[in-house]
Amino acid sequence: MSPNNTRLGILLMVATTFVFAMQDGISRHLAGEYNVLMVTMIRYWFFAAFVIAVAARKAGGVRAAARTSQPLLQGFRAVLLVIEICVTVYGFTLLGLVESHAVFVCYPLLIVALSGPVLGESVGWRRWAAIAVGFVGVMIILQPGFGVFKPQAVVPLIAALMFALYGLMTRYVARRDSAATSFFWTGTIGSVAMTAVGAWFWEPMTGPDWGWMALLCVTGALGHFLLIKCYEVAEASSVQPFAYLQLVFASALGIAVFSETIRLNVAFGAGIIVIAGLFTLWRERQNA
Repeated sequence: MSPNNTRLGILLMVATTFVFAMQDGISRHLAGEYNVLMVTMIRYWFFAAFVIAVAARKAGGVRAAARTSQPLLQGFRAVLLVIEICVTVYGFTLLGLVESHAVFVCYPLLIVALSGPVLGESVGWRRWAAIAVGFVGVMIILQPGFGVFKPQAVVPLIAALMFALYGLMTRYVARRDSAATSFFWTGTIGSVAMTAVGAWFWEPMTGPDWGWMALLCVTGALGHFLLIKCYEVAEASSVQPFAYLQLVFASALGIAVFSETIRLNVAFGAGIIVIAGLFTLWRERQNA
């Protein structure tokens, strides 16, 4: 495949966002019936098996994939992602898919805002202005001070902040480690960390829900596989804007399957955040 096949990259990104939205819907269902920690633990068992299988097929095998000069950082970012996933799924049970994703979609803006203090990158006034506009969008969604503010609405915002830190740490470790090494540590250490916690919250599951759990594991692995292929065939800056489609797909799923509704302030605020995010992506591409 061509390393610069933008059209194929876009198609793969659209497919990735659709699969991840399906994964979120299944997570919402299972977490509503069982403990979030147990659901995430089982999902990570399959994820760990997947990353080990991927590593075994590459040159040098598992040993090469595991080799790193910064194990503490790799371990910390893996655990950070595990916690973020638990917080995100918990947010689905509190707010549903529509509102959770509407707030969570601000994470690219948080990455830009924190890239200066964390990575020492330069952020110009135009991108700072876009971050401020995006923050206004978040405030429109959360509606603090209007008598209808729900404290649980902060949960997806915390998840977005954690995911932004995870993204920045991934960029930081990438200075010395390959993407394959980071992927390997994410799955294996994440699985160990989740097992240490989630095993204490084991609950018996029904037969149909084991089927949903199997589908959750498959969508998780498939989503990561599609994302890897996407970045293999196209530049990240070309396909990243289409990642916002996950908000569209997840919202449609929330409305169709879980009978959620979209409040006007949520739609308006999410629109502002997406526009601000697209502007920061455009500025990054211009600077590059």
